[in-house]
Amino acid sequence: MRVALAQLNTTVGDLDGNAAKVLAAYERGVVAGVELVVTPELAVTGYPPRDLLLRRSFVRGNFEVLARLAAATGPTGLIVGYVAENPNRPGRETTNSVALLQRGRVQATRAKTLLPTYDVFDEDRYFEPAQGNDPVVFNGRKLGLTICEDLWNDEDFWQDRRYRRNPALELAAAGAELIVNVSASPWHLGKNRVRHAMLASLVAKLHRPLLYCNLVGGNDELVFDGCSLAFNGNGELNARGKPFAEDFVLADLGAPAAALAAEAPSDEEKLYGALVLGLRDYLFKCGFHSAVLGLSGGIDSALTACLAAAALGPSQVLGISLPSQFSSAGSLADARQLALNLGIRYEVVPIQAAFEAVKRQLGPLFSGLAEDVTEENIQARLRGVLLMALSNKFGSLLLTTGNKSEMAVGYCTLYGDMCGGLSVISDVPKTMVYRLARWINREREIIPAASITKAPSAELHPNQTDQDSLPPYEVLDAILDAYVVEGRPVDEIIARGHDAALVRKVVRLIDTSEYKRRQAAPGLKVTSKAFGLGRRIPIAQRYREG
Repeated sequence: MRVALAQLNTTVGDLDGNAAKVLAAYERGVVAGVELVVTPELAVTGYPPRDLLLRRSFVRGNFEVLARLAAATGPTGLIVGYVAENPNRPGRETTNSVALLQRGRVQATRAKTLLPTYDVFDEDRYFEPAQGNDPVVFNGRKLGLTICEDLWNDEDFWQDRRYRRNPALELAAAGAELIVNVSASPWHLGKNRVRHAMLASLVAKLHRPLLYCNLVGGNDELVFDGCSLAFNGNGELNARGKPFAEDFVLADLGAPAAALAAEAPSDEEKLYGALVLGLRDYLFKCGFHSAVLGLSGGIDSALTACLAAAALGPSQVLGISLPSQFSSAGSLADARQLALNLGIRYEVVPIQAAFEAVKRQLGPLFSGLAEDVTEENIQARLRGVLLMALSNKFGSLLLTTGNKSEMAVGYCTLYGDMCGGLSVISDVPKTMVYRLARWINREREIIPAASITKAPSAELHPNQTDQDSLPPYEVLDAILDAYVVEGRPVDEIIARGHDAALVRKVVRLIDTSEYKRRQAAPGLKVTSKAFGLGRRIPIAQRYREG
């Protein structure tokens, strides 16, 4: 059986645009002579549609698109994800469904059985789960149609399972000769390895070929990597989709394993691809075509500028230096050199005069009080005002440049450096920022060496460095990973060899900074646990770990 996996980049809510992509892929499959074209989960609506699903007009529009797609089909089959109406009430109004289209008709539909409600997922809020799933017949073969999470619960692979049922095993027992999975599986570091191992294990267990068609692209904070997979019945991989790009993957399920190009060799390369794709799609899908950001001469803004230039093209990126009396000549030189290396537009707008004017204005009220973090924050907020003015005037999206380590402990200023429409690297720990910078410079120096080697500093008072307030980033990131990503208790983190007082301080900073993060711009999720929708900690609460 010759099939095509149409790895599409859909946009949430763009029913007509998504339909055009599905139809173009189908027509390409017809020309290629395949029997079946498979598209991703909820290809009609885009994923995740979230509360658009509560709008009846949206759901009706999705029905109309499905009917148009069905009418366009001939002998070649088309599998497409859409939102169906739940016929069994009481219960949720809709189901996350997949349809088999052929010869002008909807030949069969199936609903998703396992609805994820962890991390960034909240499908149980909208969808009714399927109570059963029998194979469907297509050209004389029995196909098992599954949707994303339906394959993520095999007892021989997962020690701690979230669900009692194993839909893939049930379908195989019911006679399915081929398992098809339409998916919208968000990417994070390490996801490719786990996903491939899980699917290979399942194929070896079921002794059935398996088609896995994954969404690609960025939708809000989520990035989908594609990397669709086709396994033959011997458990051999004979086709794989490109990472972080649309692809049309042809696979012959009766053929032996194919000679495939090696996957990206490093986490840095994968992470770079994810961030560039997520940034590009966020801007374009929100209607922006250019970006502006502050260039401090430091490594975080340098990395963000590199990503923006790669995503949008250098001509669509404006970098602004906003020096005060505390900004070093070296930082200005590094910012200018970075802009020159990238080919982006670069401007300098000093804030010292404005800073002095604000201090004079507040002088009578602050009389007799020593300067402290208040004056530091005024500088950051003046920069935010100026950057937002440029964003408004030129219609460019302002990118914030804070990393995950700083966001974790509140080392950032509300309405200052946190101003912006997208927080590009807010899920990238500082140690990974350094790794990415060195990877970008692997062939030639793009990020100035001094931006990488000098002690990081906010430059808000004389001779300031981050380590005046924070532990070394290697230590901070290890504690952050244990507490936030792994969810380890304080005592266990201390037992790993960290100083007890330091662990408690970092954990306290993380807990008390929730109010800042709640007001931050959306950030691209690239680790298994990001700040945002997948981590819902109350702001007004008094529980303190340890």
